[in-house]
Amino acid sequence: MELRHLRYFIAVAEELHFSKAAERLHIAQPPLSQQIQQLEAQLGVELFQRKTKRQVQLTEAGQVFLQEAYQLLAQLQKAIELTQKIGRGEKGQLRIGFTSLVTYNLLPVILRQFREQFPEVELILQELTTTEQERALQERRIHVGFAHPPLEDNTLNKKCIQQEALVVALAETHFLSEQEKISVRSLVNENFIMFPRHLGSGLYDQIVSLCLQGNFSPKVTQEAIQMQTIIGLVSAGMGIAIVPSSLQNLQRTGVVYRNFEEKTPLIETAVVWREEDMTPVLREFLHFFQAVYN
Repeated sequence: MELRHLRYFIAVAEELHFSKAAERLHIAQPPLSQQIQQLEAQLGVELFQRKTKRQVQLTEAGQVFLQEAYQLLAQLQKAIELTQKIGRGEKGQLRIGFTSLVTYNLLPVILRQFREQFPEVELILQELTTTEQERALQERRIHVGFAHPPLEDNTLNKKCIQQEALVVALAETHFLSEQEKISVRSLVNENFIMFPRHLGSGLYDQIVSLCLQGNFSPKVTQEAIQMQTIIGLVSAGMGIAIVPSSLQNLQRTGVVYRNFEEKTPLIETAVVWREEDMTPVLREFLHFFQAVYN
């Protein structure tokens, strides 16, 4: 039995007339009759009762077969549409790694716009440091990441999407908070709150580089993994923190942010992926990204 047998059968069953069904199918009437006879022979039952040479009515078996044929074609159409959507990257799964930093400006906007355009793509988000994202990409646990170069793995593909300056986060009671801008040198005696270097060497080294411009190394007295934890410790008066400017979107009671008088190193955020692990969904995500952020 072939797919055309079902389509021919449905046409005759709906028209109850061979000539009208043949016209609808754009074929001659004799071949249509032959195809229906072949179908009945394969099934071993009569599907139609012939009232005249051309006019027919469904048998009880024909009525049952018609409903099943409808379901088969509907299921086939569903399979076709699903396969096409997956092939076009309109449906599927996208596993995304991200650092906590991008949640304060970039990521929420990107995810909202992408979901509006591709509502049937399942997004699975994992908060990971840049180093962890590199490992996750190598192990194929994520498809794409939002990380902060430099990267240790130079085989990864990347596209810079943002560069931002550094600012200093202070307790609002700190004497430097009264200044509009702060010199790097004025932080020489401050206690610094930072994250461990092995969790993000790029940002860590940029902060140290800024301090070296003021001819000192930062005195790190507290370490925390999450940016919001660092800012929480600043609000508790445990020290100061140098952070990317986007963190100013994290408003915390008792904390103020101040720009530096000097130019600071720029913190880069990049989309990172492996070209050899490209999927249709990832391809569409990167196309979307390029169109919006090019």
